[in-house]
Amino acid sequence: MPATRDLLETPAPPTESVVTVQGERFRRYLSADRIQERVAEMGRTIARDYADTTPILVSVLNGAFMFTADLMRALDIDCEIDFIKLSSYGDAKVSSGEVRELKSVDADLDGRDVLIVEDIVDTGLSMEFMKDRLREYNPASLCAATLLHKPRATEPELRLDYVGFRIPNLFVIGYGLDYGQLARNLSDIYILDED
Repeated sequence: MPATRDLLETPAPPTESVVTVQGERFRRYLSADRIQERVAEMGRTIARDYADTTPILVSVLNGAFMFTADLMRALDIDCEIDFIKLSSYGDAKVSSGEVRELKSVDADLDGRDVLIVEDIVDTGLSMEFMKDRLREYNPASLCAATLLHKPRATEPELRLDYVGFRIPNLFVIGYGLDYGQLARNLSDIYILDED
């Protein structure tokens, strides 16, 4: 099992770029350049930790697809990919508190090193659900990487092995994250403007 690394960083305050999605104003919080720098850093660390194995990355659809693609490109090791799809938000800004599996993995995870790749860990319910579900496949190791983490909203006992950015407990969009299925295509990450 790879050694875990603390890759936490708190981003700089939001800049003045603003977008409006479904009548809500969002301010740019993380630039595309800063996101790519951080993903590259995470990729180097993960590649070192998995240097002696070929991990399977399990990407969480739909939100993590952009992060997963960029993270895979940042890995200079062999790796495989599979997908799982969960639902806990619907079109809302807050979790429903109920996690449902819409698509399971297709790969045989038995005896393999598995890395869950998630866009954001908010309450931690989806991550706990995934970990419990994927343990049923008997992987050799099971670790988790997330680009964004809201530590104030997460259960304290939740273990995250690789975290890109710690963010406040506010709603974010862009870089795969949506609001009512919109704004996933934005290359920056935006935070809800509460002013």
